[in-house]
Amino acid sequence: MSFSELFDSEFKARNKGHFSAIVRVALADGDLTQEEKNFLDKLAIQLEISKEEYEEILENPLKYPINPPYLHTQRIERLYDLSRMVYADHVLGPKQKEILMRFVLALGFTPSNASYIVDKAFSLLVLNVDLDTFVYEMQNMNK
Repeated sequence: MSFSELFDSEFKARNKGHFSAIVRVALADGDLTQEEKNFLDKLAIQLEISKEEYEEILENPLKYPINPPYLHTQRIERLYDLSRMVYADHVLGPKQKEILMRFVLALGFTPSNASYIVDKAFSLLVLNVDLDTFVYEMQNMNK
């Protein structure tokens, strides 16, 4: 296996893990809304998830582990996607916060800051910020 093939397979596995994490969030309430389905469809294209992989992940989202990115910025970008899925139905409740808290920890954020990170992420989503604003605000939330 060449180096480029190894990189491609690791990249693909990371994308599958990220997509499966978002599917878990979408299915957490037992119902996949049309808005959630549309979001998953768009994300699958962005993450280069094939139709077969998409169906497989929908059937068993626990099959792929969450592989947190090494770079902090990429972790925040993943958090943005996960937060948007949790907030897709525009209803925030204790279950949504608990779900996102688990993913914040799985992405490798510091447990002592996890609650603050979740609250900040939700407050930014309520304001309907874009990815660049979300990343900037999350990186500078302690300033």
